[in-house]
Amino acid sequence: MKISETQPDYLGHRERLRQRFLLGEGKDMADYELLELVLTIAIPRRDVKPLAKTLISRFGNFSGVINANKEDLCAINGIKENTVTVLKIINSALQRTAWQNLQSQEGPVILNIDSLIDYCRACMCYSDIEEFRLIYLDTKLHVIGQEIMQKGTINSVAIHPREVIKAAMNNRASAIIMVHNHPSGNVQPSKSDIAMTERIDEACESINIRLLDHLVISKNDYYSFAQHCLLRSSS
Repeated sequence: MKISETQPDYLGHRERLRQRFLLGEGKDMADYELLELVLTIAIPRRDVKPLAKTLISRFGNFSGVINANKEDLCAINGIKENTVTVLKIINSALQRTAWQNLQSQEGPVILNIDSLIDYCRACMCYSDIEEFRLIYLDTKLHVIGQEIMQKGTINSVAIHPREVIKAAMNNRASAIIMVHNHPSGNVQPSKSDIAMTERIDEACESINIRLLDHLVISKNDYYSFAQHCLLRSSS
Protein backbone atom coordinates (compact mmCIF):
# COMPACT_ATOMS: atom_id res chain seq x y z
CA MET A 1 0.00 0.00 0.00
CA LYS A 2 1.49 3.37 -1.07
CA ILE A 3 0.69 6.29 1.18
CA SER A 4 0.20 9.60 -0.61
CA GLU A 5 2.17 12.62 0.61
CA THR A 6 -1.13 14.45 1.05
CA GLN A 7 -2.40 11.89 3.58
CA PRO A 8 -1.86 12.22 7.33
CA ASP A 9 1.49 10.96 8.64
CA TYR A 10 -0.20 8.48 10.98
CA LEU A 11 -1.50 6.44 8.05
CA GLY A 12 2.05 5.42 7.15
CA HIS A 13 2.74 4.50 10.77
CA ARG A 14 -0.51 2.55 10.88
CA GLU A 15 0.43 0.55 7.79
CA ARG A 16 3.86 -0.26 9.21
CA LEU A 17 2.22 -1.38 12.44
CA ARG A 18 -0.17 -3.62 10.53
CA GLN A 19 2.70 -5.20 8.60
CA ARG A 20 4.61 -5.86 11.84
CA PHE A 21 1.56 -7.59 13.24
CA LEU A 22 1.15 -9.77 10.17
CA LEU A 23 4.79 -10.84 10.30
CA GLY A 24 4.79 -11.90 13.94
CA GLU A 25 1.09 -12.00 14.89
CA GLY A 26 1.78 -9.35 17.51
CA LYS A 27 4.25 -11.40 19.55
CA ASP A 28 6.95 -8.72 19.42
CA MET A 29 4.57 -5.79 19.96
CA ALA A 30 4.23 -3.83 23.18
CA ASP A 31 0.78 -3.71 24.77
CA TYR A 32 0.18 -0.13 23.62
CA GLU A 33 1.10 -1.05 20.03
CA LEU A 34 -1.29 -3.98 19.89
CA LEU A 35 -3.99 -1.81 21.45
CA GLU A 36 -3.23 0.96 18.96
CA LEU A 37 -3.83 -1.49 16.12
CA VAL A 38 -7.15 -2.50 17.67
CA LEU A 39 -8.17 1.14 18.05
CA THR A 40 -7.56 1.79 14.35
CA ILE A 41 -10.53 -0.48 13.65
CA ALA A 42 -12.83 1.52 15.91
CA ILE A 43 -11.35 4.96 15.13
CA PRO A 44 -10.16 4.87 11.50
CA ARG A 45 -9.59 8.60 10.92
CA ARG A 46 -7.38 9.65 13.79
CA ASP A 47 -3.93 9.08 15.25
CA VAL A 48 -4.76 6.69 18.11
CA LYS A 49 -1.25 6.11 19.48
CA PRO A 50 -1.67 8.72 22.29
CA LEU A 51 -5.05 7.20 23.22
CA ALA A 52 -3.57 3.69 23.35
CA LYS A 53 -0.83 4.88 25.70
CA THR A 54 -3.39 6.68 27.88
CA LEU A 55 -5.50 3.52 28.19
CA ILE A 56 -2.49 1.35 29.10
CA SER A 57 -1.41 3.93 31.69
CA ARG A 58 -4.93 4.02 33.19
CA PHE A 59 -5.70 0.27 33.21
CA GLY A 60 -2.23 -1.25 33.52
CA ASN A 61 -1.96 -3.52 30.47
CA PHE A 62 -3.82 -4.81 27.42
CA SER A 63 -5.85 -7.26 29.49
CA GLY A 64 -6.81 -4.52 31.92
CA VAL A 65 -8.13 -2.37 29.07
CA ILE A 66 -10.35 -5.00 27.46
CA ASN A 67 -11.67 -6.03 30.89
CA ALA A 68 -12.40 -2.50 32.09
CA ASN A 69 -16.07 -1.68 32.53
CA LYS A 70 -17.90 0.58 30.10
CA GLU A 71 -18.22 3.50 32.50
CA ASP A 72 -14.49 3.62 33.24
CA LEU A 73 -13.61 3.35 29.56
CA CYS A 74 -16.02 6.09 28.51
CA ALA A 75 -14.52 8.37 31.14
CA ILE A 76 -11.37 8.48 28.97
CA ASN A 77 -11.41 11.34 26.49
CA GLY A 78 -11.73 9.94 22.96
CA ILE A 79 -13.50 6.71 23.88
CA LYS A 80 -16.96 6.31 22.40
CA GLU A 81 -19.45 3.43 22.38
CA ASN A 82 -18.08 2.01 19.12
CA THR A 83 -14.61 1.70 20.65
CA VAL A 84 -16.02 0.05 23.78
CA THR A 85 -17.87 -2.43 21.54
CA VAL A 86 -14.68 -3.42 19.72
CA LEU A 87 -12.79 -3.89 23.01
CA LYS A 88 -15.60 -6.00 24.45
CA ILE A 89 -15.78 -8.15 21.31
CA ILE A 90 -12.10 -8.99 21.82
CA ASN A 91 -12.71 -9.80 25.48
CA SER A 92 -15.68 -12.00 24.64
CA ALA A 93 -13.65 -13.78 21.94
CA LEU A 94 -10.86 -14.53 24.42
CA GLN A 95 -13.33 -15.93 26.96
CA ARG A 96 -15.03 -18.08 24.34
CA THR A 97 -11.69 -19.40 23.08
CA ALA A 98 -10.61 -20.29 26.63
CA TRP A 99 -13.93 -22.08 27.23
CA GLN A 100 -13.79 -24.03 23.97
CA ASN A 101 -10.19 -25.05 24.68
CA LEU A 102 -11.36 -26.34 28.06
CA GLN A 103 -14.24 -28.27 26.52
CA SER A 104 -12.10 -29.81 23.79
CA GLN A 105 -9.63 -31.54 26.13
CA GLU A 106 -9.57 -35.28 25.64
CA GLY A 107 -8.50 -36.22 29.16
CA PRO A 108 -9.94 -35.24 32.56
CA VAL A 109 -10.01 -31.48 32.90
CA ILE A 110 -8.08 -31.56 36.16
CA LEU A 111 -5.04 -32.96 34.35
CA ASN A 112 -4.62 -29.62 32.59
CA ILE A 113 -5.27 -27.17 35.38
CA ASP A 114 -3.57 -24.37 33.41
CA SER A 115 -6.43 -24.33 30.88
CA LEU A 116 -8.93 -24.33 33.71
CA ILE A 117 -7.21 -21.43 35.45
CA ASP A 118 -6.89 -19.52 32.16
CA TYR A 119 -10.63 -19.78 31.58
CA CYS A 120 -11.55 -18.79 35.12
CA ARG A 121 -9.20 -15.82 35.04
CA ALA A 122 -10.56 -14.66 31.69
CA CYS A 123 -14.09 -14.66 33.08
CA MET A 124 -13.70 -13.64 36.70
CA CYS A 125 -10.43 -12.15 37.84
CA TYR A 126 -11.16 -8.56 36.79
CA SER A 127 -14.50 -8.41 38.59
CA ASP A 128 -14.57 -6.01 41.53
CA ILE A 129 -17.00 -8.24 43.43
CA GLU A 130 -16.79 -11.90 44.38
CA GLU A 131 -18.52 -14.37 42.06
CA PHE A 132 -19.23 -18.05 42.66
CA ARG A 133 -19.16 -20.28 39.59
CA LEU A 134 -19.85 -23.99 39.06
CA ILE A 135 -18.21 -26.03 36.32
CA TYR A 136 -20.06 -29.27 35.52
CA LEU A 137 -18.28 -32.49 34.53
CA ASP A 138 -19.40 -35.85 33.20
CA THR A 139 -18.33 -39.32 34.36
CA LYS A 140 -15.03 -39.00 32.43
CA LEU A 141 -14.40 -35.60 34.08
CA HIS A 142 -14.89 -33.74 30.81
CA VAL A 143 -16.44 -30.29 30.98
CA ILE A 144 -20.12 -30.23 30.02
CA GLY A 145 -21.21 -26.79 31.25
CA GLN A 146 -20.78 -23.94 33.67
CA GLU A 147 -22.92 -21.43 35.53
CA ILE A 148 -22.54 -18.34 37.71
CA MET A 149 -24.39 -19.30 40.86
CA GLN A 150 -24.01 -16.18 42.95
CA LYS A 151 -22.53 -12.69 43.02
CA GLY A 152 -21.58 -11.13 46.32
CA THR A 153 -19.74 -8.10 47.62
CA ILE A 154 -16.16 -6.93 47.33
CA ASN A 155 -14.97 -9.53 49.86
CA SER A 156 -17.63 -12.21 50.27
CA VAL A 157 -20.11 -14.44 48.48
CA ALA A 158 -22.54 -16.87 50.08
CA ILE A 159 -23.90 -20.09 48.61
CA HIS A 160 -26.00 -22.82 50.22
CA PRO A 161 -25.16 -26.50 49.63
CA ARG A 162 -28.74 -27.11 48.53
CA GLU A 163 -28.31 -24.67 45.62
CA VAL A 164 -25.12 -26.39 44.48
CA ILE A 165 -26.64 -29.88 44.66
CA LYS A 166 -29.77 -28.80 42.80
CA ALA A 167 -27.72 -27.17 40.04
CA ALA A 168 -25.44 -30.21 39.68
CA MET A 169 -28.39 -32.58 39.44
CA ASN A 170 -30.26 -30.35 36.97
CA ASN A 171 -27.18 -30.39 34.75
CA ARG A 172 -26.69 -34.16 35.16
CA ALA A 173 -23.18 -33.63 36.44
CA SER A 174 -21.18 -36.51 37.88
CA ALA A 175 -18.63 -34.09 39.31
CA ILE A 176 -18.28 -30.35 39.83
CA ILE A 177 -15.56 -27.77 40.28
CA MET A 178 -16.37 -24.70 42.34
CA VAL A 179 -14.61 -21.43 41.56
CA HIS A 180 -14.72 -18.03 43.14
CA ASN A 181 -12.55 -14.95 42.82
CA HIS A 182 -10.91 -12.74 45.42
CA PRO A 183 -10.79 -9.14 44.09
CA SER A 184 -8.26 -8.29 46.82
CA GLY A 185 -5.68 -10.51 45.09
CA ASN A 186 -5.11 -12.65 48.21
CA VAL A 187 -6.19 -16.16 47.29
CA GLN A 188 -5.90 -17.64 50.77
CA PRO A 189 -9.39 -19.00 51.59
CA SER A 190 -11.23 -17.42 54.47
CA LYS A 191 -12.70 -19.40 57.36
CA SER A 192 -16.13 -19.01 55.76
CA ASP A 193 -14.73 -20.31 52.43
CA ILE A 194 -13.40 -23.41 54.18
CA ALA A 195 -16.59 -24.01 56.15
CA MET A 196 -18.77 -23.58 53.05
CA THR A 197 -16.58 -25.99 51.08
CA GLU A 198 -16.77 -28.63 53.82
CA ARG A 199 -20.57 -28.44 53.88
CA ILE A 200 -20.85 -28.69 50.10
CA ASP A 201 -18.28 -31.50 49.97
CA GLU A 202 -20.29 -33.50 52.49
CA ALA A 203 -23.56 -32.83 50.66
CA CYS A 204 -22.05 -33.92 47.33
CA GLU A 205 -20.73 -37.15 48.80
CA SER A 206 -24.17 -38.00 50.16
CA ILE A 207 -25.64 -38.15 46.63
CA ASN A 208 -22.53 -39.53 44.89
CA ILE A 209 -21.52 -36.32 43.10
CA ARG A 210 -17.81 -35.66 43.31
CA LEU A 211 -16.52 -32.22 44.34
CA LEU A 212 -13.35 -32.33 42.28
CA ASP A 213 -11.92 -29.00 43.42
CA HIS A 214 -12.67 -25.57 44.79
CA LEU A 215 -10.49 -22.86 43.23
CA VAL A 216 -9.94 -19.38 44.57
CA ILE A 217 -8.48 -17.18 41.86
CA SER A 218 -7.00 -13.73 41.37
CA LYS A 219 -5.18 -12.05 38.49
CA ASN A 220 -1.82 -13.53 39.44
CA ASP A 221 -2.43 -16.51 41.70
CA TYR A 222 -4.81 -19.30 42.63
CA TYR A 223 -5.53 -21.64 45.53
CA SER A 224 -6.71 -25.22 45.01
CA PHE A 225 -8.52 -27.03 47.82
CA ALA A 226 -7.71 -30.34 46.11
CA GLN A 227 -4.00 -29.61 45.92
CA HIS A 228 -4.04 -28.78 49.64
CA CYS A 229 -5.89 -32.06 50.38
CA LEU A 230 -8.90 -30.29 51.86
CA LEU A 231 -11.54 -32.33 50.02
CA ARG A 232 -12.82 -35.83 50.71
CA SER A 233 -11.90 -37.00 47.21
CA SER A 234 -8.32 -35.74 47.60
CA SER A 235 -7.60 -36.94 51.14
